[in-house]
Amino acid sequence: MIRVTENLRKIRDLLAKAAEDAGRSVNDVRLLAVSKKQPVAAIREAAAAGQRDFGENQVLEGVEKITQIADPALVWHFIGHLQTNKTRMVAEHFDWVHSIDRLKTARRLSDQRPDDLADLNVCVQVNVDDEQSKSGVPLADAASLARQVAGLPRLRFRGLMCLPAIRDTFSDQREPFRRLRELADELRDDGLAVDTLSMGMSGDFRAAVFEGSTMVRVGTAIFGARK
Repeated sequence: MIRVTENLRKIRDLLAKAAEDAGRSVNDVRLLAVSKKQPVAAIREAAAAGQRDFGENQVLEGVEKITQIADPALVWHFIGHLQTNKTRMVAEHFDWVHSIDRLKTARRLSDQRPDDLADLNVCVQVNVDDEQSKSGVPLADAASLARQVAGLPRLRFRGLMCLPAIRDTFSDQREPFRRLRELADELRDDGLAVDTLSMGMSGDFRAAVFEGSTMVRVGTAIFGARK
C-alpha cells in the first residue's frame, strides 16, 4: 500500500533541506505533485495532507479528475505537450499551463479562456538540451516567444519550464537549470515579470533548487508507480 501522506512528508523534508543548503527559504519553492495516471483517491489523500498543486499531462484524464474532485482549493497544472485541438478544454479547466512552446497554442488559450475565470498562468517550455524527442522551444528562440506570450490577453506569463536530459552527477544536473535561470534573468532585465522557474523532478530537484527553481515536479516519489 502506497502511503501518500508519509511520502509527502519525506519529500517536503528533502525539499526543505535542499533549500536550506542552497541558502534559500523553502517557502520560495512550491511542490507540484504530478498526479498523472494516479487514482482520485490518492489525490484526495494528498490534498487532505495539505498538498494544493497537482500536475496532469493528459487533457481528458486531467479534466475528468478536476470535475470529479471539484475542490476549489486545489490548483491544477497542465504539464504535458498540448495539441491545438485540445486547448479549449485546458483553457476552461486548468489554472496553469507549463508547456507553451508555440505562439499558436498560446493564442488559442488566450482566445478560449472563459471570462469568468482568472487569467491563465503560463510558462514557456524550453528545450534546454535541444533533444529532438522532447517538446519545447529551442533556447535561442525562447526569449522571443516569451515576449510574445507575455503580451497576450487573458494569459499571465509567469516564467519558464524545462525537462532536461538525465544526468548522473550533481554538478552536471545543475548545468541545464543554470541555463534556464540565466534566460529568466535576461527576460527580467528586458522588463518582463518572471517569477516562476518550473524545473526539477524526483531525481534532480536538489540541483534545480540550487539554481533557483521555484516549482519542482514530483510524481512517483509521492504516489508510487503509475497505475
